[in-house]
Amino acid sequence: MRERTPVVDAHHHFWTPSRHDYYWMTGEELDPIRKPFTPAELRPALAAAGVDYTVLVQTVPSVVETREFMQIAASTRFVAGVVGWVDLTDADVGETLAELMAQPEGETLVGIRHQVHDEKDAEWLLRPDVQRGLAAVHDAGLAYDLLVRPRELPAALATVRAFPDMRFVIDHIAKPPIASGKVANWVALMEPFRGLAHVSCKLSGMITEAAWTDWTPDDLRPFVETIVDIFGADRVMFGSDWPVCLLAGEYGVVKSALEEALPPLSNDELARVFGGTAIGVYGLKVT
Repeated sequence: MRERTPVVDAHHHFWTPSRHDYYWMTGEELDPIRKPFTPAELRPALAAAGVDYTVLVQTVPSVVETREFMQIAASTRFVAGVVGWVDLTDADVGETLAELMAQPEGETLVGIRHQVHDEKDAEWLLRPDVQRGLAAVHDAGLAYDLLVRPRELPAALATVRAFPDMRFVIDHIAKPPIASGKVANWVALMEPFRGLAHVSCKLSGMITEAAWTDWTPDDLRPFVETIVDIFGADRVMFGSDWPVCLLAGEYGVVKSALEEALPPLSNDELARVFGGTAIGVYGLKVT
């Protein structure tokens, strides 16, 4: 009998507001998530949704947080990998990566991310010091998550073309303005990624780009179908973006909405979307 592919949530977070400066957590609308979120809070939601493993993703530009997340992953069965943060502009970034990966929990570090969409410079990724840092990530054998909006997609495209043998993942389908429906520019900017086999895309973070209190899976369907068409089922992966998603829907709602919004796929394709792609791209050690 063929073994079942584990179900993987490729994108979620933990945080404790008293420990780090979550500079992006401003405004009254974020009050519902301005509190600690830990493995204990997520575990029952995973069980209810039938999710076996997760990828824990950085939330602030902090190597300290990355170390904390790696320790959490090492002690939490369902956390299969960490996408952490290092300073790509630091001339010693290679040494920092080596030090992290030399820790007892070093194998839990599977990728690196920076909050590129918060940089004033739309071409931040193309800075020579950042490109040098990305080369260090490549040399360490790690994937790189692209947290960008449409504004930064041209720089992201140039970056992935500059590193054709590096694994890249576009987070949150590059955050198109789902609520406004003005997405023609986003579609045009995503289209060039069609032929780039080393770039994957997370079907995540969508409901918080829609109208928080008035969205349906039908609102997501055109975006999901566009991404599956451009990337193919073998280059897309499910991510909950929990606990950010709680602003617009519970964990199980996020997963079921994606299941409803997806175009017709074979069982093998669905297994890749809900686990296989993440396992392959991040090199997750799961059973």
